[in-house]
Amino acid sequence: QVTLVESGGGLVQAGDSLRLSCAASGSAFSINLMGWYRQVPGKQRDLVATITSGGSTNYADSVKGRFTISRDNAKDTVYLQMNSLKPEDTAVYSCYARTYYNNYWGQGTQVTVSS
Repeated sequence: QVTLVESGGGLVQAGDSLRLSCAASGSAFSINLMGWYRQVPGKQRDLVATITSGGSTNYADSVKGRFTISRDNAKDTVYLQMNSLKPEDTAVYSCYARTYYNNYWGQGTQVTVSS
């Protein structure tokens, strides 16, 4: 079992930066991939970025060049550095972790970008 706890969301203005954190606990040693997804009301949850245990990353086209995902394996924590935020980045951001047997989700954190 893995538990994910997110932090770092909030209200910012367009052009500002935010950093989200997601700390994994429990059987964190079994995680082979972590990432962030986001969702706005009435729409599906979309991939933002993922990172493997080996450090390989993948980004949605909409955030490439602005967002950076990183991982501290010693702390079982994944980060999402978000720069040059836009109003369309407003969403609930959820942390995701995958093991060989299960998928896990955090509770979500709201990011609101005002114009």
